Amino acid sequence: MSATNVDLIRRGYDHFERTGEPGSDDWSPDFVWDMSTFRGWPEDREYRGREGFDRFMANWLESFDDWSIAVEELIDAGDQVVVILHQRGRSRSAEVEMRFAHVWTVRDGISTRAEMYADVDEALAAAGVQR
Repeated sequence: MSATNVDLIRRGYDHFERTGEPGSDDWSPDFVWDMSTFRGWPEDREYRGREGFDRFMANWLESFDDWSIAVEELIDAGDQVVVILHQRGRSRSAEVEMRFAHVWTVRDGISTRAEMYADVDEALAAAGVQR
C-alpha cells in the first residue's frame, strides 16, 4: 500500500507543477495543511480543507514576482510520505531559496494531513525515516 501512497502524492505534485492548483481530489474533506511543525512560522498554525490551503498559498505567493518549487525526493514511510522540496522565489526586495520538507499522511487512499518542516532532518525524524 505504501508505494501506492507515494504514487498518490507524486501525482499531486505533478498536477500542481502543471496547473498551479493542488490535486485536492484525493484530499479528505477535513484535510489539514499543518504549519505548526514549521519552525518560526508566524501565521496560522493550521489551514483546513481546500479553502484553507488556497488561503495559505495566496498569502505565501502574494509577495513573490517569481516563484517555483521542485520535488527532490519522495520517501515511503508507510502511511506517510516525506517529500523533500526546493523552492526559489524573487520579490522586489528579496530572493528566497530554501530546501524543506512536507510529511503527508494518507489513509485509505486519501490525503488527510500535510505537515511542513523547515528542516529536512526534522521531517525525516517525524516520519520515523532513518538515513
